[in-house]
Amino acid sequence: MSHVLDEAYYKQLHDLQAVDFVLVELNLYLDTHPGDEAAIAQFNQFAELRKRIVEQFEAQYGPLMNFGYSLSKSPWQWKEAPWPWQV
Repeated sequence: MSHVLDEAYYKQLHDLQAVDFVLVELNLYLDTHPGDEAAIAQFNQFAELRKRIVEQFEAQYGPLMNFGYSLSKSPWQWKEAPWPWQV
């Protein structure tokens, strides 16, 4: 099964990268400000957003992560290219 890489593919990957950036920055901030309730709420909000983006992406294009982090349909989807880090 081969997927056509359309504009939506790249937009969703871009959105995921942006959310991941925010989560890394919030994680670093919370390491030094663990009691900041607003930052914790914002972290949780972006973590939920990330989950939705990943679910939508994987439903349309296949798994993003291996080793049990993402489910696969049959046949095994990891043989399909390109992988997210190749684009």
